[in-house]
Amino acid sequence: MSDRRDFQRLKLAKPLLAMLDGHNALILDIGVGGAFIEHYGRLQPGAKTRLTFRWQAADVEFVCVTTRSSIIREESKVVSQTALRFTEGIGDASPRLKEMMATFVGQILAAQKANATANNDERSDELLEKIGAARRGRTNARVMYRFDGKSWSRAFTRSADQPPDGFTVAAYEDEEELDTLCRAYELADIAGREMIRVIAELSARSVKDK
Repeated sequence: MSDRRDFQRLKLAKPLLAMLDGHNALILDIGVGGAFIEHYGRLQPGAKTRLTFRWQAADVEFVCVTTRSSIIREESKVVSQTALRFTEGIGDASPRLKEMMATFVGQILAAQKANATANNDERSDELLEKIGAARRGRTNARVMYRFDGKSWSRAFTRSADQPPDGFTVAAYEDEEELDTLCRAYELADIAGREMIRVIAELSARSVKDK
């Protein structure tokens, strides 16, 4: 199975305590489409499970399917790391997850800005705080931007998936802001480009598919 993800996950500096089918687990990475967790026991690819965690004093729960899992320790208990895809949000889980992701990314950007040199473009940081924020979509379209190392190509798409050589956003995002985002992507390192894709996916998945 390919390791390429069709959604972006944000690597957490501090793991998030969760419950996997009522048993303790740690969320190591999380995105709007799924999570990467550490837990006791084994899970087979395709296995269905429920993941619950707390955000702002409320439970956030998703029905998930296992995409891959591997045992990392086998002592008195088996410990595994597992990639989960969210298939159904319980109640308001999906909007609460997007709010949590936006908060985490905002904190990272604020820390980056605090450590930035005078040569860094603050407008890029401000722009990333806007992209993916809660907005009312005026269209159900998305736009995929791809960079070949010299120039950009742009195409409409129905998918919220993020390409490895660019990003996908909602078509209602401001053109001037997206031009600035392209420049920021060109200058970013690998980690910076991954952060841009995380933010872009928040925007892309805000579009309501018909």
